Amino acid sequence: MESRSVPPGPYRATKLWNEITTSFRAGMPLRKHRQHFKKYGNCFTAGEAVDWLYDLLRNNNNFGPEVTRQQTIQLLRKFLKNHVIEDIKGRWGSENLDDNSQLFRFPANSPLKSFPRRHPELRKNSIENFSKDKDSIFKLRNLSRRTPKKSGLHFSQENIEKMNHVIINEDQENSVGNREISPEDIEEVWRYIILIYLQTILGVSSLEEVINPNQVVPQYITYNMTNTSKHGIVILQDKSDDLPHWVLSAMKCLANWPRSNMNNPTYVGFERDVFRTIADYFLDLPEPLLTFEYYELFVSILGLLQPHLERVAIDALQLCCLLLPPPNRRKLQLLMRMISRMSQNVDMPQLHDAMGTRSLMIHTFSRCVLCCAEEVDLDELLAARLVSFLMDHHQEILQVPSYLQTAVDKHLDYLKKGYIKNPGDGLIVPLPTYSYCKQISAQEFDEQKVSTSQAAIAELLENIIKNKSLPLKEKRKKLKQFQKEYPLIYQKRFPTTESEAVLFGDKPTIKQPMLILKKTKFRSLRY
Repeated sequence: MESRSVPPGPYRATKLWNEITTSFRAGMPLRKHRQHFKKYGNCFTAGEAVDWLYDLLRNNNNFGPEVTRQQTIQLLRKFLKNHVIEDIKGRWGSENLDDNSQLFRFPANSPLKSFPRRHPELRKNSIENFSKDKDSIFKLRNLSRRTPKKSGLHFSQENIEKMNHVIINEDQENSVGNREISPEDIEEVWRYIILIYLQTILGVSSLEEVINPNQVVPQYITYNMTNTSKHGIVILQDKSDDLPHWVLSAMKCLANWPRSNMNNPTYVGFERDVFRTIADYFLDLPEPLLTFEYYELFVSILGLLQPHLERVAIDALQLCCLLLPPPNRRKLQLLMRMISRMSQNVDMPQLHDAMGTRSLMIHTFSRCVLCCAEEVDLDELLAARLVSFLMDHHQEILQVPSYLQTAVDKHLDYLKKGYIKNPGDGLIVPLPTYSYCKQISAQEFDEQKVSTSQAAIAELLENIIKNKSLPLKEKRKKLKQFQKEYPLIYQKRFPTTESEAVLFGDKPTIKQPMLILKKTKFRSLRY
């Protein structure tokens, strides 16, 4: 069944739940089964359900190929608990389901979840406390919904011309001198600018249901942008909020493996114990790194995680991560850097008997990055999807956007010169507009996906070849294994035995032709 992408916006987790349950009920094959000498019609085994739902989730744009079979089983248990399915005797409400031949069926009506409603008075107060002019904050007058060919961030000519027109007119009308800018004005401008930019990037008409403006703390934003190391990592003034020294040491050990561990004594399984120590620390944190209050905001961005919207997702997450408390942002930066390096390290020993390094990183740390304060049935799948994207793009997402500081400085300048009266009055600085790539067919997407995968595998081969710390014997062993798994890619890199011999400094293995001796004729002794 073709998957649809749930757009960004409020209550996205609920929308996704309803889409998956509807797709599962409509597409899951039903047939007759025999159990305990009895026949049952229109039902399916738990194993069949796992197979079908696993394939659906991995090919669904909202979840992707990082979904594991165990996560699929967990989701089916949620289905049983919420009466999306029931066992063959009509029982439901528990999570008693495994990957086996137990029979299940659909009830007469599978319930869809309703959207929660925020209290209208709370919604009204949160907006009134932020600004007197609701429309100037949550309604964008010039929100572009066009879709040109190229993708990227730029400033629209229309906005620039309007900005210049407004400045000229107001300059002529106002002869007011410079005004004093208070710290409160600066905070309001930071809050106003980042919300307007975020709303523009997401392309939504309102942020009302995904974030309360009062949740935006301008001090966090300015601290995260200014107190950084040369690598962009947040530097904390209060060291009591930082990671413990032993956790930092353990993270450096695995992030730089085996280079950081050459002079330290180790034992069999040492790296697994170090990894378990790090995992225990992060899993014991009182709240996820992205905080409970920003859960809806980050989940709403998950609908941008498509191939043609990748740039939009990166820019939106870049702004959202600036909203985090500085200790949370620092921990997120260090964690993403560690797990990204570990997943790409060909020398990293196997940390789990059944899972690869990348899958293990996502499975272990997803819930300590994104989690809802109340139990949400798709929490684990949504968190895994986000962590996978953060791993691949953490360097861009967790860097400081220079355009934001420029926008704030200009807005404060206009406020100081009297072009605008209040920090939340109309945005003078031109807004960014986004254009999107042309949507491609499913066949083209599959071809690009294969091409991208082959490029990544070829890069892995190059890493093995150029790894100078790898002993020659071990390098031969890894290359032989690679040749067995990916013969075409290996043959493309080493088309002849001579090219392979150059790598190891060996002589070609081609046998030299044997000397052909001319047969001599013996003369007879008789005359």
